[in-house]
Amino acid sequence: MAGTRSGNWYFGWNIVAAATLLTLLTVGMRMGVGPFFLPIARDLGFSRSLLSGIVAIGMLCYGLAMPVAGLLVARHGTRFVLLLGTAIVVISSIWSVNAHSAASFFLSFGVLLSIGLGFTSPVALTPVLTRWFTRRRGMALFFLSTGSMAGIAIMTPVLTFAIESTHWQTTLLGFAVVFTAITVPLALFVIRDQAPEHTDLTPEQIARKSSSRRTSIPESLSFREATRTQPFWQITLGLFACGFSMNLLGTHGMPMLMDHGFDAMTSSLGIGLIGLVAIFSTLVLGRISDSLPRRHILATIYLIRGLGFFALMVVGTHWELYLAAAIGGIVWAGSIAMSSAILADIYGVRIVGVLYGCAYLGHQVGAMISSWLGGWGYETFGTHWVAFGSAGAILLLASLISIRLPAQGFTLMAAPKMAH
Repeated sequence: MAGTRSGNWYFGWNIVAAATLLTLLTVGMRMGVGPFFLPIARDLGFSRSLLSGIVAIGMLCYGLAMPVAGLLVARHGTRFVLLLGTAIVVISSIWSVNAHSAASFFLSFGVLLSIGLGFTSPVALTPVLTRWFTRRRGMALFFLSTGSMAGIAIMTPVLTFAIESTHWQTTLLGFAVVFTAITVPLALFVIRDQAPEHTDLTPEQIARKSSSRRTSIPESLSFREATRTQPFWQITLGLFACGFSMNLLGTHGMPMLMDHGFDAMTSSLGIGLIGLVAIFSTLVLGRISDSLPRRHILATIYLIRGLGFFALMVVGTHWELYLAAAIGGIVWAGSIAMSSAILADIYGVRIVGVLYGCAYLGHQVGAMISSWLGGWGYETFGTHWVAFGSAGAILLLASLISIRLPAQGFTLMAAPKMAH
């Protein structure tokens, strides 16, 4: 395919850079609601519980939009979905700053903005990366995780500064303008769905691939057939555990540590250290994901993360907290990238978008449940062990399930079907 290489540079890495930047913006905005929370509640006269409900349903809408985005990508292409999502973000932002009632703000900020960001989320960008990369697919997808972590780390202080300097309405409109100015050119001039025939394979790998086509993934595999196999549900359960644990720590991690005797600054530094380490660890995990069995890496990620939740419940000194946070940060962002790469390995690249979107919905369901369980469990039983112990146990179960995922070369005939 002409224009895919310039010297030793592969054009697919341009698409990776564009996708990472878009992920930084979308995830940073969707997960960076915190700076908006109190200014919106004050300005519109909403109670915290009312606004929390709007945000929680928005998170679910964000998750529900992802399989729709994957389906639209499969039918109409990545460029169409990115431009549609951008238009929805702009419309919803204008509506949100002019909304005065709870119902209007719920529909604009809670529902419509979440759908727009879902259409421009990593789920919409995963299919194009899986098409362009075979040899370095794990590394390419890990950059999306890096974008997610950087989005949370960068967008939160940027949005906070903008809101304090101007107003939440001005900040939201400013985000829409910047988002459009970045997304539209990238969608039109960088994102290309049509990848070269042999992607990023070396000549030796191309030759080996040609001689072993009998083990290739059948491209005729349908979405319905894929959802009737165990690997899809194994990955979905793992993403449920991922969402359950990540959102629990983000929402209730600081209160839990403060209830255990740590001051607010120490607690925030402990939680922040996880995200900081995760930015750099994704690059290391991305490199080894293309040389070691991915299911082993995914199982290890869930195992260490599960043990980390138990560790956070028993740490008693500053150095113990920071050590547990640093170790947890190493595996904090890898599960999403590994899950999407494994889906592509197992089912091929044609339907990976809609499959990943449906599996990622499990992530958002887990996030919603843990948000509720963290508060309810503490108020009912007077301990954080209910929620954090559940997170640790679910992650350990996800580790056991992930290690049993099939390796590359899995075919539909060999797929263990779900029981009827």
